[in-house]
Amino acid sequence: MNTVSRLVRAMLPSAKARLYSSTSTMDISGIFPPIPTPFNADETIAWDKLKSNIEKWNKIPLRGYVVQGSTGEYTFLTPEERLEMVRRVKDMAGPGKMVIAGSGCESTRDTVNMTREMSSAGAEAVLVVTPSYYKGRMTSNAFIQHYTRVADDSPVPVILYSVPANTGFDLPFDAIIKLAKHPNVIGMKDSGGDVARIGNLVYKTAEDEFQVMSGSAGFLYPAFSVGSVGGVCALANVLGGELCQLERLFKEGKANEAKQLQHRLIEVNAAITKVYGIAGLKKSMEWFGFYGGPTRSPLQPLTQSEEKAMRDTFASAGFL
Repeated sequence: MNTVSRLVRAMLPSAKARLYSSTSTMDISGIFPPIPTPFNADETIAWDKLKSNIEKWNKIPLRGYVVQGSTGEYTFLTPEERLEMVRRVKDMAGPGKMVIAGSGCESTRDTVNMTREMSSAGAEAVLVVTPSYYKGRMTSNAFIQHYTRVADDSPVPVILYSVPANTGFDLPFDAIIKLAKHPNVIGMKDSGGDVARIGNLVYKTAEDEFQVMSGSAGFLYPAFSVGSVGGVCALANVLGGELCQLERLFKEGKANEAKQLQHRLIEVNAAITKVYGIAGLKKSMEWFGFYGGPTRSPLQPLTQSEEKAMRDTFASAGFL
């Protein structure tokens, strides 16, 4: 290596730090619905229904929108559809609403490319789910290499995404601690439900300005209590006002009121996530004035008995 090359390499870390200095402090606190992709009966995307949903969500004090998360059925969409969803939501989002895009793919190369494309489509940050198909070889080192390459290349801040219900494992704790030091990795959505782990992550990464977000409304208040900055919650698509109210109550120190609201949210959240999934979420949206519509195959609609049981859950919690 010649002298010029050595000097260039020596300059890279500081240059990279300058590049990311403005993004490392991006605030991602607040409530974000991971919005579903609305489909017509023929499973094409219903762009008019997306517009009407966004218009309604814009009236709620949500912080912004996550597009192409798990709830968006992103695994069933083409790359072109994923990007078009982000472009449209960015155009429709109300003033001050942040747009975060899911850019995760199974390979590092595809994730890097999709991340660039999501940035060009208007995403202000990207949410990158853990690769999981070859889960037996997804070691801490594999994740560190993967996310480092994505964050090094990404034009926008990167948010880690651990969703063990879908992938079969948690993003390893030691990998998160190391990745939190990367200047372009600003936080994590943790959907595992282990509040002690969330609290420990907040504690261990405090010096890195790393922000941890709850991945479910089922443990939103406990996550706030141990340092979570907000939530990316499927239930926010249905009860966005109530989740924003819970956040406000917590910030105002009204612990008893916040806990009471949290208790009412637990079973309805489980119904649209653990029990009935995206079909349940989309059906429940229709009860509150939104368009849910069908899922994309092979996901199936609810049966009549499932719909009744889910409606009874919402009614018993006082939401219907």
